Amino acid sequence: MMDINYELYKVFFHVANSLSFSKASKQLFISQSAVSQSIKVLEKKLNHPLFTRNTKQVHLTPEGELLLKHIEPAMNLIRQGESRLLEAHSLEGGQLRIGISESACRYFLLPYLKKFHQGHPKIHVKIISQHSLDYAKLLDLGEIDLYIGNYPGAGLPGQQNIQVIREFFDVFVASEEYSQLKGRKVGLEELLSYPILTTGRKSASSDSLHNLFCRHQLDFVPEIELSDSGLLVDLARAGLGIAFVPEYCMPEDAKNLFLLDLAEQTPVRKLVAVCRHQPPIPPAAKAFREML
Repeated sequence: MMDINYELYKVFFHVANSLSFSKASKQLFISQSAVSQSIKVLEKKLNHPLFTRNTKQVHLTPEGELLLKHIEPAMNLIRQGESRLLEAHSLEGGQLRIGISESACRYFLLPYLKKFHQGHPKIHVKIISQHSLDYAKLLDLGEIDLYIGNYPGAGLPGQQNIQVIREFFDVFVASEEYSQLKGRKVGLEELLSYPILTTGRKSASSDSLHNLFCRHQLDFVPEIELSDSGLLVDLARAGLGIAFVPEYCMPEDAKNLFLLDLAEQTPVRKLVAVCRHQPPIPPAAKAFREML
């Protein structure tokens, strides 16, 4: 492979497209003699004449035409790459990578995604769902631009750029199969005699529930563990147990479901948006977070 400076090919491309050394010099902001010297160096390195010249006109030789067929697509790709890179730092292109659980995406994020897409249709949005404790690592590695989820949780202590979207409580949801618990205070100790459905131990909701029982010196073992709070609500509706979910996951159509009136207070938690703590924040992530 020949060791030829990219700048020589760049000069060749401009001369070949304009068929003028003077026009090429203006486009490249260099002198005409520098353009002529660059073409001579390239011709010497390739050992082929690329242009025929006379006092009035410049033409490509057959070798020059052959080279242009290969150089032109490469130059266009470079230009596209430069444009995409510039777009990635604006709201005219690039992508937004959001880390969020499936349930939070389904019950909270969807209307915001729709609004953002309508305002910035050229930005590609990528949703990444992992265990809650993995999001801090993904932020540190730069694999996501924004995390939206529950706090405390997700291994985020000490993270910067945390914006609180809303406060919420976790709730116990049951179907009419457990109507004996309806309309009265229910204590945690009594709840232990019923099947409780929760997310896996790596989730913020599960940690909150285990801590709640632990503070009251009660041993707790869930009946069913799932990764998706929305599925827990479905199982509760089917009468398979009492689901413990963030209140924002409670569907608007709560037919055949009711919330338990817990005697003990569940801790207030927060739904937050967290950007990478290494500045600068990508424009798309900043714009999306400001919209929430």
